[in-house]
Amino acid sequence: MSFLFPPTPTVSVPVLGQTSRFPVHRIYCVGRNYEEHAKEMGFTGREPPFFFLKPADSLVVVEAGQTGSMPYPSLTQNLHHEIELVVAIGKGGRNIRAADAAEHIYGYAVGLDMTRRDLQNEMKKQGRPWCIGKAFDHSAPIGPITPKAQAGDVNHAEISLQVNGADRQRSNVAKLIWSVAETIEHLSAAWELQPGDLIYTGTPEGVAAVVAGDTLVGQVAGLVSLQVQIR
Repeated sequence: MSFLFPPTPTVSVPVLGQTSRFPVHRIYCVGRNYEEHAKEMGFTGREPPFFFLKPADSLVVVEAGQTGSMPYPSLTQNLHHEIELVVAIGKGGRNIRAADAAEHIYGYAVGLDMTRRDLQNEMKKQGRPWCIGKAFDHSAPIGPITPKAQAGDVNHAEISLQVNGADRQRSNVAKLIWSVAETIEHLSAAWELQPGDLIYTGTPEGVAAVVAGDTLVGQVAGLVSLQVQIR
């Protein structure tokens, strides 16, 4: 088979303690999945989960112990951070029951769902899709994947983000409105999950703007931390 130009290389994420890497298929994101964040965005209650996607090449892959670099994106004056637990799918499937979801998880990572909030809000006002606010280049920093067996009790892990050393977000994964298992159940009813899929599971309260020069450190207890500088 020949191509008109070289195909885009496969995007991959390092795996803790391994030389083999995790090849990325799709990136699914869950919206408003912590109650307090939903409230700060003007919503209340346990609404049905909803999803949006980011392209695989929007990842900013950060190796363990390194500081990643994310350029401040164009067209925005209000870039927000959103710290998230990321679930890496190792076994695909459709209509996966929550009780069986753990069988499909390869591991976990710390991620950031960076958001051009002003563009997202404008699209919401106009009733238009808000991909421009979420799915832009470099919008999904991620750290190394920790295999499930090494990750500990992720479902009750503390999740936090510091900007320039000061706390911005701090909560616990147990406060997810829709748990990891429930999210996989809902998601796999809409799409057939594939090995290599990543699920950004939602962010707790405390989202706010960052500017060029800021350093972000994201943590989920039991996982490799994520450090990114905005440039």
